[in-house]
Amino acid sequence: MKVTVMGATGRIGTHLVEKLRQMDIEVVAASTSLGVNSLTREGLRGAIAGAVVVIDVTNAASFGDDSALDFFRASTRNLLAASADEGVRHYIALSVVGTPRLVESDYFRAKMVQENLIRAARRPYTILHSTQFFEFISGVVEMGAEGDAFRLPSASIRPIAADDVAEMLTELAMGAARNDTVEIGGHEQFGLDEIARIHLAANEDTRQVITDNSARYYGVELNDDTLLPLKGARVSSLRYIDWLYRSMAN
Repeated sequence: MKVTVMGATGRIGTHLVEKLRQMDIEVVAASTSLGVNSLTREGLRGAIAGAVVVIDVTNAASFGDDSALDFFRASTRNLLAASADEGVRHYIALSVVGTPRLVESDYFRAKMVQENLIRAARRPYTILHSTQFFEFISGVVEMGAEGDAFRLPSASIRPIAADDVAEMLTELAMGAARNDTVEIGGHEQFGLDEIARIHLAANEDTRQVITDNSARYYGVELNDDTLLPLKGARVSSLRYIDWLYRSMAN
């Protein structure tokens, strides 16, 4: 079985390629840096030729303007067209828990367009919604920077390790298309303000976190459940603090 991973050199892609190869799966690692461009279509047909499964873990370079929409619309159309032409049996894409509830944001509106294009293609597919990665918590904290403090809401989040997301993508690639969305989230639930304090304390950063429920997340004002997976989601077992201190030790 041949699997093409588009976005293979990114945060999830590197874990995913490694896991698939450990299972003796034939993997084509595809990304712009490896000569495969889903926007210009350079190298795309060759990367997908003969693949049974295509996994799209690409991401836009920018989060705050129309470029994300331009990227996901063009990239997804090109990947879907190439996959259809090559007879790919299962198209898998990684998206974000809460996307339908976050479309006020330019980035999440673009992710919603990506998901809708996949569904409209009427090809066998699975969309995996993941909660925020442990690896990106520092970026979430910095998003709330305001002078010498951080202003963040108390809305709940269930963050997860990128490696656990890659593990589920690997599992999905081994199975039949769900023709639906499945979700995965972390073992623990935190307020965004709470996890920011944990992150800062672990890094011996004494700056203050101010709880402000009107503070926005990628331009969106959150409810408490906006970022939480739905009932029935897969739950990982790794605790954030264990991952945090393990990562700091490396």
